[in-house]
This record gives sequence, structure tokens and C-alpha cells, in this order.
Amino acid sequence: MKTFDVLLPPFNFRISTDIPSVVENLQSIYKQQLFAENTLPFIDYHLRVVFTNGLRKWVKPQARFFCDQHEPFKPLNESQAFAMLEWGMNWAIASYEMRHVIIHSGVLAKHNQAVLFPAPPGSGKSTMTAHLAFNGWQLFSDEMALIKPGTNIVTPFARPICLKNQSITLARKWFPEASFSSIAKDTHKGDVIHVAPPVSETTLFADAPIKAIVFPMYSADSDIDIVALDQAQAMHHLADNAFNFSVLGCEGFSTLCNVVEHAQCLQIRYSDVNDVQEFLEQDILVHE
Repeated sequence: MKTFDVLLPPFNFRISTDIPSVVENLQSIYKQQLFAENTLPFIDYHLRVVFTNGLRKWVKPQARFFCDQHEPFKPLNESQAFAMLEWGMNWAIASYEMRHVIIHSGVLAKHNQAVLFPAPPGSGKSTMTAHLAFNGWQLFSDEMALIKPGTNIVTPFARPICLKNQSITLARKWFPEASFSSIAKDTHKGDVIHVAPPVSETTLFADAPIKAIVFPMYSADSDIDIVALDQAQAMHHLADNAFNFSVLGCEGFSTLCNVVEHAQCLQIRYSDVNDVQEFLEQDILVHE
């Protein structure tokens, strides 16, 4: 069994595993954020990804995920163990974190202005997130926006970007020098891979105000189409993507209202991520 401390501001994780592929992927993807056990002074989440016991360890081996002593998922094929860990980290934050209002959303920033990309599967959110992260934008998160209650300020939680199916081929072509995890095949999302984004230590802790909320909709072979949403429409869509909105009650509601009131809210149908990047940089973000 190997155990690592992982620095992922604003959280610290301690991860234990006896699965060699998980160790290899952790070392490849997290690099400078990965430390020996007991390096970090405080741990927020203790996680384990381990082989099942008994005969299963040797015949069609499976992986199990634990957060402390709780096992929220059914075992998965060993080849999916690292993806299971990444999903488990998302699950832990979405289930237990109450210091932030959490939105299921990609989040990127440029010129200290953040853009939220809340979207359902199939919208191209992660592909767009990867493209922007490797083209001059700071990745805050591929999966969740951590918003300080009562404000429109989002906190970075930079983690590997999860890419699926055809996006894997695109990412390998676009970013040949990037660090990719092994492929988890035949998951409930299809084939899945994680790519380490460019992250500098100076940006790991840099909060930013939310300048825009963009609901992306990928549509093959279409021209870019941009529709402004009113605050009621944006609030409805944003609440649909909130993890702990109802649990936080009035505080959650007032925070989402604050975000919507201070942001441009748009729905963008696109086929080329470069068109979206050009529009955001020229028409939405102000470089002072």
C-alpha cells in the first residue's frame, strides 16, 4: 500500500492505494502537487482506491473507492481505478463541502476575470475547458465552481481535465506535450482519459470575480450563435447545476442571485472552440 499527500487548494487530500496503475497516474498527472505521506500539516479528505479482496484480486480484478470508511460506489474494473479516484474526489467535495456554493461547471479565467461554463454531458464543456487551459487561460476547474458565499468570487480548484471518446483524439493532437493518464475504457461515460493542465503555483490560490456565465451547446458544422439570457433564465439554469444549493438555503440562493446580477449570461451554440475563445476575449473580458 502506498500513500500520498496531494495539495489541491483549497483542499488537501491523503490518498492510499495498492493498485500500481493508480500510483503511476498520480505521479504522472499531479507531479509537483504530490508529496510523501504526512508532508501536509492538515488533511481534509482521506481517500483509498484498493483492490477487492479474495479471488477477485486475481481473476478479473476490481477496484474499490473509500472516503474514510464510506464506500459510495460499486467496484469497477481495475483499468478504471484512476478515473474512479478522480470521480471519487469530485463526489467527496460535492457531498461534504459547505464553505462554498458549488456549481457543476467548468471555470476558467483570463485577466483576473472568471467565466463559468455550466453544461450537461455532451455539450463539449470539457473539450472547451482543455482548449482554453492550453491557450492562455487559467484553469480553475473542469468540474465545479467553488463560489464564496454572498459574493461573485470563485476560488480555484485546479484538477486534471476529464475527456471522453472523440475528445481524447482531439486533445492528443492539440496538446502532444501534455501529460495524459491511461485510458479507462468502457466506463458509463465511454472511454475516459484525464489530462494535466498547465498550472503554476502563483495561480493556485488566486480568486477571481465571475465576469460571465456561458452555457455552451456543441453543434457540429454550425456557425457560432450567441443568445443573451435574462437573469431569470440564467438563475434557473444555474440552480439546476448547483450541488449544495438547497442545503445552504437562503445563503445559497442569495449567492446565485449575486453571481447572476454581476455577470453577463449567455447561451452559445458552436462547432469551433476557437470561435468561442475569440468572442470571449474580444467582447466579454476587459484587459485593463
